[in-house]
Amino acid sequence: MADKFLIVVQAGPNELAKALHALLYGQELHEAGYAVQIMFDGAGTTWVKEFKNPEHKYFDVYKHVEKLGIVAGACEYCANAFGVVEQVKAAGVPLWGETGGHPSLVKYVKEGYTPLIL
Repeated sequence: MADKFLIVVQAGPNELAKALHALLYGQELHEAGYAVQIMFDGAGTTWVKEFKNPEHKYFDVYKHVEKLGIVAGACEYCANAFGVVEQVKAAGVPLWGETGGHPSLVKYVKEGYTPLIL
């Protein structure tokens, strides 16, 4: 049975439910004692700036998940492609780019993480 999970947020701008559930699943798994990392990738990198906005409906959810220490990073290449690098940096979310500017999924799989992609 898996005890480590990498939640990859690839939800686009019109997919709030997927982005929100990535946070909720991460919180639930973490609170149940599982190792969890949340990575924003692809269009999902735009959610960092959305959730960090105090006016956003789910700001408090993101803030709680952030305090849990499970927001691990965002894809450097994709943050550039979607024009949100500065917002991601300002949010304190590390930019990853091990493989051509993208995070390495293999690195996590080798460390025993099961990827969940939303």
